[in-house]
Amino acid sequence: MDFTELEAIEGLRWPWHSWPLSKPEVSALVVPLSIMCTPLMHFSELPILAHDPVNCSQCGAVWNPYSRVDYTSKIWICPFCYRRNPFPRSYDHINENNIPAELFPTYSTVEYHLGPAPSSGLGRTASGPLRSNSDSFSNFSSLGLERSGASVGAGPAFVFVVDGCSSEEDLGALKSELLHIIARLPENALVGLVVFDAMVRVYDLGFTDCLRAVVFHGGREVSSEKAKELLGLHHMKQSIGKTSSVQKQGFLVPVSEYDFNIITAIEDIHSSPVVKKGHRTLRCTGVAIAVAVGLLEGCLMNTGSRVMVFTTGPATVGPGMIVDSDFGNAIRTHRDLSNDYTSYHRNSCKYYKKISQRLSESSIVLDLFACSLDQVGTAELKDPVESSNGFMMLGESFESEEFRKSLRHMFDRDSDGNLEMAFDVTIEIVTSKDVKICGALGPCLSLQKKNGTVSEKVIGKGGTYIWKLGAITSKTCIAFFFEVADEQKSQPSSAFFIQFITQYRYSNMGVRKRVTTAARRWVVKHSPEIDSGFDQEAAASVMARLAINKTEEIFAHDVIRWLDKMLIRFASKFGVYVPEDPSTFRLSTNFSLFPQFMYYLRRSQFMDVFNSTPDETAYFRLMLNREGVVNSLIMVQPTLFQYSFGGPPIAVVLDICSISSDVILLFDSFFHVVIHHGSKIAQWRKLGYDKDPSLESFRELLEAVELDAEQLMAGRFPVPKFIKCDQHSSQARFLLAKLNPSVTQNSTYKEGSEFIFTDDISLQVFTEHLQTLAVQS
Repeated sequence: MDFTELEAIEGLRWPWHSWPLSKPEVSALVVPLSIMCTPLMHFSELPILAHDPVNCSQCGAVWNPYSRVDYTSKIWICPFCYRRNPFPRSYDHINENNIPAELFPTYSTVEYHLGPAPSSGLGRTASGPLRSNSDSFSNFSSLGLERSGASVGAGPAFVFVVDGCSSEEDLGALKSELLHIIARLPENALVGLVVFDAMVRVYDLGFTDCLRAVVFHGGREVSSEKAKELLGLHHMKQSIGKTSSVQKQGFLVPVSEYDFNIITAIEDIHSSPVVKKGHRTLRCTGVAIAVAVGLLEGCLMNTGSRVMVFTTGPATVGPGMIVDSDFGNAIRTHRDLSNDYTSYHRNSCKYYKKISQRLSESSIVLDLFACSLDQVGTAELKDPVESSNGFMMLGESFESEEFRKSLRHMFDRDSDGNLEMAFDVTIEIVTSKDVKICGALGPCLSLQKKNGTVSEKVIGKGGTYIWKLGAITSKTCIAFFFEVADEQKSQPSSAFFIQFITQYRYSNMGVRKRVTTAARRWVVKHSPEIDSGFDQEAAASVMARLAINKTEEIFAHDVIRWLDKMLIRFASKFGVYVPEDPSTFRLSTNFSLFPQFMYYLRRSQFMDVFNSTPDETAYFRLMLNREGVVNSLIMVQPTLFQYSFGGPPIAVVLDICSISSDVILLFDSFFHVVIHHGSKIAQWRKLGYDKDPSLESFRELLEAVELDAEQLMAGRFPVPKFIKCDQHSSQARFLLAKLNPSVTQNSTYKEGSEFIFTDDISLQVFTEHLQTLAVQS
């Protein structure tokens, strides 16, 4: 079974494609029943429907290809709850040869555009779109079902929160990029500007006589009501799908009308005075974020808006601070956090938890661009950024290429000229009666809404069948967890259904709803369909998220022990062996890579926090928790390609033995892309052989790996750090740290061969231990 092709149709990856009927059988599977869901994945064919969906009057499920339809009686039966529903009036004339697109068998996913009708006058919207069995997709589009990107009222709002304590060089680069972004924004976009150091200044961009700002004290907590009161704002309530209306004030202004004021205010930002020697700069990041959120709360309700924070250092003043200004007090480390030796961490996390709730209630997204060689407090800020599905980037400077490309990528536009952004997102799940919803792991927040399909067992963000996100992209992936009901009434080989209903507001403020319906089958114990339907890549991604979730409650080394126990149970369950004889242990092809994934997960930066700061660890875990299966596996087990004169590039094992003096390696760990030149290749390059016309093949080899590295990074967001290094150089550590240490200082090795100084066990030793423990009765 090709699971990637199936994902391209459904946008779903299932660790188990066939589910057992009882809880004990499910528990024996080790990897829980789950789905890796990418709600807005790009599809080659996606029906766009310009009318409201047809819902079941009992369970709320949307009409789908699995619905049973009686065209004579004009009723349809919901496959989830078996409710008999009458046809909508506009569908009275449909028949077997003229069916709605929602019922067409090949369309497991459809999207409804519910916003105001576009000005281009496309097609009908009142009656249901019809689909003949003989129609082609091009004919379907010609019915006028694709909506244009016409602007609808006020557009998305962006509040730029700029760290005034940054150096003049960093500020210069940041201001240049902000001006570039302003020029690319749609005319109906709204912009606000907040600058902070020890105080917070909110610019009145609508005041034309001079630059004017409202100043907040950086050491005092500012509530939502207080921020709105001091800014003179009032709630502008709005119904979903209606155009937004902004109060006549100058703190959030349309780009088309106030572009000169916005540009003038940005150019006016300068670096704050240097503080006394031996002290850090006074920086009130937490208050600045609270004020920016209060500004959006007062101007907009449940529309698309982002608070974009650009900072270069830690918060040292007010709520949200992570360290005081005295350099004699170091910023917290992992050891400090595990021993609870931090003075500010716990209070800062509580403060940002409250910010997370405010972001969710007003559908605001928090983005963080932290460009500094020091920690800035990402570990504390992780919760509001992740729960709103905001963007996070760690870099070294605003002058870096990674920052510039990442920021510009956020403001890419679609073919209609709209920003490729989706806001105010809810994801609802409808299931068959025998399937219970346990929770979700990913960039979302539980709305705590229960019905009969919600399980008492909670995994991650549970206790609900609806989740909220501030924003979503086409790559956002959430892991949803399920269990079977206590009283199972289904029969073996019967089908069960799961439907994902994702409603969001596009950047033109039109409301859209995407519906994906999937079906799988129940199977009996020891059914061969369980083995054949196991997706070990999806299973590894799910286990990685579960492990990260556990690190919030217990120490990482205890999580590694938990992973080991799960893997031993898994190998014992699905391995073929003679009891007490490790030499007979075998895993079938469908299961053989799973132990390898777990080995690299144990050694990854997500579990092994040695040599990482709390900020880096928080960033790594946040990224793993939102990426799809493919990117998750690259983070856990990076890819390695070898380039040589012997032929085209080939994939090689992630092992120290893959390093050779006469080859080039291209290494991709998602966060880093490394080009590693063998010692001979490096020597030839330094001698200028690539410039010799008679050695054209050498130049082409160097260029080929460079081009492939550029292609790897082109589709990556955030942009990974690009490293070019030579064998035995200091930068080669980014590659060596991820390789399987099959040859170490304690091994027997040939003269001149590469080895790693480490006490870590190799994959081979790990596998041998696993086999020994798995065959024990």
